[in-house]
Amino acid sequence: MEKFVEQTLLYDFYGELLTDRQKQVYESVVLEDSSLSEAAEEFGISRQGVFDMIRRCNRILEDYEEKLHLVEKFLNIRRQVKRIHELAGKYQAQEIADISDQILEEL
Repeated sequence: MEKFVEQTLLYDFYGELLTDRQKQVYESVVLEDSSLSEAAEEFGISRQGVFDMIRRCNRILEDYEEKLHLVEKFLNIRRQVKRIHELAGKYQAQEIADISDQILEEL
């Protein structure tokens, strides 16, 4: 999985477990693509401090995933629902296809 997509999914599932300060810095650098220097200036910390915080946040988010596996389960469910949708199309089961579409939209 691409690193950015992985970071985004981990943040979506576990980001609320970070401190407010960690969330602000992480969102600025990872999600909004600010440079370390820009974030350092914005938050009044050193560039190294921003780098360390991002690394620490990534480690925290990965630790949560290692323990809870929510992203893994989400991706598996999404893959299975897509497969159901494909099979429903082959057998012209429109209602099943519609339900699988609804589930995919909600995920």
